[in-house]
Amino acid sequence: MELDRLDARLLSVLQTNNRHNYEALGEMVGLSPTAVQRRVRRLREQGVIEADVSIVKPKMIGRPIAMLVLVSLERERADIVDRFKQSIRQTPEVMNGYYITGESDFVLIVTAQSMEDYEVFTRKFFYENPDIKGFKTMVIMDRVKVGFALPIDLTAF
Repeated sequence: MELDRLDARLLSVLQTNNRHNYEALGEMVGLSPTAVQRRVRRLREQGVIEADVSIVKPKMIGRPIAMLVLVSLERERADIVDRFKQSIRQTPEVMNGYYITGESDFVLIVTAQSMEDYEVFTRKFFYENPDIKGFKTMVIMDRVKVGFALPIDLTAF
């Protein structure tokens, strides 16, 4: 799918706040509300917009602790990698999971209610998995920046 300058402007605005109505979005990007509605629908249908989400403050729901976890697999075989990817997708405590290059195979962002809660999670998720060679946990001390907004170079369109 090819994006034009108006799509790019619309995506930039939506990444910052997707709760604007079509009229307000139209004013911001220079389109009619109907044209904005059509474009947003097309961007969703084509998978450019993956999801519309709310970012929840972890402390407000009792999950104040987050960790970055580097995971190394026993062997890097396709079936083992695929199985671990599936376990990441099915585990609600894993907020983000990335298959990476380097010394580790995956990096995860994991949330917990407490360190005791995280220990229970590690026993279940890591120690009981024979495909995992090891993992290294780094506790996140402060959420400095959180979001999913991608930089969009409007001059490229």
